[in-house]
Amino acid sequence: MKSLTSLWSITAHEMAVRCCTSATRDITTVVRRTEHEGLSFLAITLADFGKATQKWLNQGFVVPSDAPSFARTSGRRTGLPAFLQGFLGRVFDSSSGALLDDPDIEAIFAIRQLTLMFSKIALPEDSSNGSPLPGGNRNVVTPERERRAMSDFIQCEHEVKESDARLDWQFLADLKRMSNLLFGEVFAKVDRDIYWGRTFPKHGPGAVADRLTSNGKWNQRTWTTRLSEVFPPEEFLLSNVRPEKVDSLKEELDLVEPGSEIPVRIITVPKTLKAPRVIAIEPTCMQYAQQAIKQCIVSAINEDGFLARVVGFEDQEPNRRLAQRGSHSGDLATLDLSEASDRVSNQHVRAMMEDFPHLHAAVQASRSRRADVPGHGVIRLAKFASMGSALCFPIEAMVFLTIIFLGIERELSAPLSREDVVNIFSEQVRVFGDDLIVPRDYVLSVVDELHTFGYVVNVGKSYWTGRFRESCGKEYYDGHDVSIVKVRRVLPTRRQDADGVQSVVALRNLAYWHGLWRTASWLDTYIEKLLKVFPNVAPTSPLLGRESALGYQFQRLDPYTHGPLTKGYYVRAEPPRDPLEGDGALLKCLLQKPQHAFGLRLKDVSQDSAVDVASVDDGHLERSGRPERVNIKLGWRSPL
Repeated sequence: MKSLTSLWSITAHEMAVRCCTSATRDITTVVRRTEHEGLSFLAITLADFGKATQKWLNQGFVVPSDAPSFARTSGRRTGLPAFLQGFLGRVFDSSSGALLDDPDIEAIFAIRQLTLMFSKIALPEDSSNGSPLPGGNRNVVTPERERRAMSDFIQCEHEVKESDARLDWQFLADLKRMSNLLFGEVFAKVDRDIYWGRTFPKHGPGAVADRLTSNGKWNQRTWTTRLSEVFPPEEFLLSNVRPEKVDSLKEELDLVEPGSEIPVRIITVPKTLKAPRVIAIEPTCMQYAQQAIKQCIVSAINEDGFLARVVGFEDQEPNRRLAQRGSHSGDLATLDLSEASDRVSNQHVRAMMEDFPHLHAAVQASRSRRADVPGHGVIRLAKFASMGSALCFPIEAMVFLTIIFLGIERELSAPLSREDVVNIFSEQVRVFGDDLIVPRDYVLSVVDELHTFGYVVNVGKSYWTGRFRESCGKEYYDGHDVSIVKVRRVLPTRRQDADGVQSVVALRNLAYWHGLWRTASWLDTYIEKLLKVFPNVAPTSPLLGRESALGYQFQRLDPYTHGPLTKGYYVRAEPPRDPLEGDGALLKCLLQKPQHAFGLRLKDVSQDSAVDVASVDDGHLERSGRPERVNIKLGWRSPL
């Protein structure tokens, strides 16, 4: 804990100088309380104080009772908490607690940096079993918190079922009507692609419920009867449909009936010390088909001029630009949803797609109906899908966008046309997952509509009254970027901790580019004790080095390319050995070039010609998947 409190202290000193105040008493408080409360003070208690200050910025005044873990100034009911008083006094009135007419932006950044700095810190591996951390920490993510997360998952499922039972049929009819107005052409295009077999599945490197290896997935021989009605197994599991191959597949294929399907496996992954994140691991055949549908949907949306502006799947910058605009003008609100993925009802998805039979059938066939929840057994799912399904992200975005425009329509008390939606709202509405941007004038109606359909707006992270806005990991106040640098891992104590070394180098470089130069200098000294060699490099360099506005340094030139070379540490992460050969290898090569695979899979082609067209590297057929370990090595690499 000492290194973390030292890091906090140097940052507090730096921010105090920038804000012309003192942080001496604040540092004393943090050091003392961390000694007694451990990492939970930095990651939970301090973070809760930071969330309270964001609420005060939004509502325009301080409520000291929102931060019960910190003493009030002289016991007053109003005014400022004693902690960080020097910074808070530059943002809020010291006696009344009201937001100043012209608050200090530097002080707002300082308050957020000093309170939320450790809010996303991951738990060290040796504490994943609940044992206390060095430094006296007694509040880690224990098995009890994981059990609570699973109970919350079950409770959320019950709430989805209750919401489905309460929802009037007219609301589902409105959902379908608005969905057709927004996505009718997209759904029709995807429907045709599925009918004509223009779908290209793929496997990712992640885990699957049936525990196949990364390359082993390409030799899967399990398919469901539900999938076979939409996606014939011979077209998805074979590189070509020669009669002898089809006959062989029929002998090997395990065609699973609905009651015998493998359920999704619910697990937890690190998120914060307060609670882990719950995700679902899908069966191989399901995620394989989901990827095919996802690519069709995303491609069709990106080809639509309007939808590409209001729905995002990869680029978060449009959301951030609108959030920045909204923080200055006040005309846009940012909304965040709690447990957004787990609250998307399959009933909503069915209503939206029922006019498109092939798309509807494909989405439902590739959806897992049951989940294996630790401590609760196998349950039937009312939700569409949890995080882990390839269709979770695009489907939830489409559902939320549809409900947003229903809310706008109800506020207007008049039906919207496609022309109204395109001409009026294309620069005022944006959806990226559960990060929503909506016009402030319609925000209450949109919130009510979301609640009607069973979704929960996270009021603590939704903003529309003040000048603070947050979306896609960026925060703004009155048009100014007040996003902060967060510590993601406990600082490493040895070079062999490759993940920790990478994390602290990234932290140093983020601090530098955010203008926290004393903090970056302190981290330079800390890292140099670990690495010994820590050169100046460009942000694109493979070396672990310090980034600088002054550029990079090098010691010699490559004798063959005459490019600059610098000695330093670099990351070496090799995928595990997972050899793949035969028809599975050919199928993988073909689907890496889907523009060729479509033509080839419909013909009787030889292996040689197919591989020639695909022209892919053979390395991935020997090794594949996520690296089992990450090492850092010393060597000569480009500083560019």
